[in-house]
Amino acid sequence: MKLVSWQHILFEKLNQWWTISIKIIPNILFAIVAFAFFVLIARMIRRLVNSLVSKISGKASVSNLLGNVSYVFILFIGLFVALDILQLNKAVASLLAGAGVIGIVLGFAFQDLSSNFISGIFIAFRKPFDVGHTIETNGFIGNIEEIQLRSTIMRTFQGMHVMIPNKDIFQKAILNYSLTLERRIELEFSIANEHDVLYLIEKIKETVSTLNYLVVQKPVEVYCIAFGENSIRLAVWMWIYNHQPPGYMVAQHDVIACVIKACTENNISLIIPVAYQTNSDKNFLNSPITHKQHVK
Repeated sequence: MKLVSWQHILFEKLNQWWTISIKIIPNILFAIVAFAFFVLIARMIRRLVNSLVSKISGKASVSNLLGNVSYVFILFIGLFVALDILQLNKAVASLLAGAGVIGIVLGFAFQDLSSNFISGIFIAFRKPFDVGHTIETNGFIGNIEEIQLRSTIMRTFQGMHVMIPNKDIFQKAILNYSLTLERRIELEFSIANEHDVLYLIEKIKETVSTLNYLVVQKPVEVYCIAFGENSIRLAVWMWIYNHQPPGYMVAQHDVIACVIKACTENNISLIIPVAYQTNSDKNFLNSPITHKQHVK
């Protein structure tokens, strides 16, 4: 009797499971179809996001990231819809709660990493600089070689590669030397106050103006800017085209040579600032013979 009772209970339980399985088959099929539909939608949206972001930002890494994020997001929606069709509401609630807890934990654990990623996306869209630009930020100056989602790679003028986190770049000031079409070169120097300053100013203008790469619409400017104990400080301003030869360093070299030439040809004493003196220069200037170096 006990065996028969046990078999009967088992038979009834299997019969109930079979009945439930038969009843749920339409829901299972409908859930599979619904999830497959969301998979197709997710793929279409990923391709669309990749195309749009690539056109806007021009960065394959950013377009792939946002495309994959949108793809996973649509798949999660499809999964929740499929579970809801199967009437697994408790499972849906558990997944949502688990996803929330995991998101909070990951947010704290990878706070800096996520900040760098988000900053990289903003940099890609706002484009404060691009590959090949010369910028100054976070105490470094150089040419941008690569913009990644986490960091930006800069090659300094000394030939060193620097990886700067995007968060640090996004939160601090950026000096971009490549955005402007024209750039001003500024040179300051001092002469002995015994000379004719107005005459020297005209000679410097004439000499510097012979450079054939200056901006025509902006003439060379020379100003007296300060008095020293035995000297007068002058400033020379000249404008060049930022993206045309010969380049900033060569142009700066040329204007210094022009100033020295104008002073030498007119027998004018050019005083070297203390900040630019070598040890031998300082010993010479502090000697009892002279306190000025004459460039001739």
